[in-house]
Amino acid sequence: MQDKSVLLIGNFLSASVGIKGHSEELARRLARAGWQVMTASEKQNRLARLADMVATVWRERSRYRVAHLEVFSGAAFFWAEVVCKNLRLLGKPYILTLHGGNLPAFARRWPGRVRRLLTSARIIVTPSRYLLAELQEYGGRFQLIPNPLDLSAYPYRPRREPQVHLVWLRAFHKMYNPRLALKVAAQLLPEYPELQLIMVGPDKGDGSWQEMPQLAGELGVTDRVIFQERVAKSEVPDWLNRGDIFLNTTFVDNAPVTVTEAMACGLCIVSTDVGGIPYLLEHEKDALLVPPDDPDAMAAAVRRILTEPGLARRLSENARRKAEQFDWSVILPQWEALLTAVAESGP
Repeated sequence: MQDKSVLLIGNFLSASVGIKGHSEELARRLARAGWQVMTASEKQNRLARLADMVATVWRERSRYRVAHLEVFSGAAFFWAEVVCKNLRLLGKPYILTLHGGNLPAFARRWPGRVRRLLTSARIIVTPSRYLLAELQEYGGRFQLIPNPLDLSAYPYRPRREPQVHLVWLRAFHKMYNPRLALKVAAQLLPEYPELQLIMVGPDKGDGSWQEMPQLAGELGVTDRVIFQERVAKSEVPDWLNRGDIFLNTTFVDNAPVTVTEAMACGLCIVSTDVGGIPYLLEHEKDALLVPPDDPDAMAAAVRRILTEPGLARRLSENARRKAEQFDWSVILPQWEALLTAVAESGP
C-alpha cells in the first residue's frame, strides 16, 4: 500500500452525462501529484452506482489508506451512510465533503442521521462558510476548503463600461428560477433595446427548459434571448465572456461553481441573497445582492451597474481578486495536507 493512496467515492459520470464533478477533477490532480487514486463510481444507474461503490470499498481495501466521500441531501445521503458503514467495518479512516444548499434543511428533518454520519468521519470538509455555520452544531471536526477552479482557463476582462449583455448559467430547474432572468430582461428592454440575454444550462427534466421559450414570447423578449441547453466545460469561459453582467437567480444555493467562474472572468454579478451566497459574495464589494424572486430589485441592480460611475469596475476587479483564492494551485496543497494527515492518523 502506498503512503499516498486514496479512494474517492462520488459521481464520476462525465463520460455518460457530460458533467465533470468535483471528485473527478480532484482525482486527476492528485494522480498528477503522485497519489495512487482509486475511484467509484462511473455507473449511471443509481442502484448499480451504490453497489459499485460498496464493492470498490472492499475490493481495493489493501490499496488505499484513506477514503473521501461526497455527501448530498436526499436519497444520496443514504448512499453515504451505506458506504461509510462498510468503511468502518474495514477500519478505514474517511473524510466527508458536504455539497448542496439543501443539506441544512435535510439535517433539520433528520438530525440523528446527520449527526451520526458527521461524527463518524475524521474530518468534514465544507466548500462554503454557509454549510460550516449551518451544520457544525451536529458535531464532528470541520475544515473549510472552497470549490476550486483552474483560473488559467478563465480569461479575465475587467468590466469598466459594461454593455447590457446578460448571462445566466445554471441548470434549467425551478430551484434555480430561470424565469426570473427573463422577467428582468423584460423590465430592462424598454430602456435598453440593445439588451441581450444568454441562458445556458442542462435540462434537469422538471419542465423548466420547455417553458422558457413560451415565457420569453409572453414577455416580448424572444428575439433578445439565446437559449443553449448544454455546453462542454471547456466552452464555459467563452459563453461567460459573451456577457458583462451575470444573473444568479436561485431560490437555494451553497457555493455555486458557476458564480466563481463568472467572478474569474470579471463579470459584474447580481445574485439573490439565498443560502450560502452572502457567505461567498459581499454586497457592494464584489456583487450586488437582492431578495429572491424579485424582478424589480434585480433589474434595479442591473441599472446601477450600467449607470453608476465606478461601480462596474469595482465589482469586476474585486470579483476576480476573490476568485484567485479558489485556484487549484491554492486548493490542491490543502487537500494533499488533509489526506496525508488523516491517512497517518491510523485506523
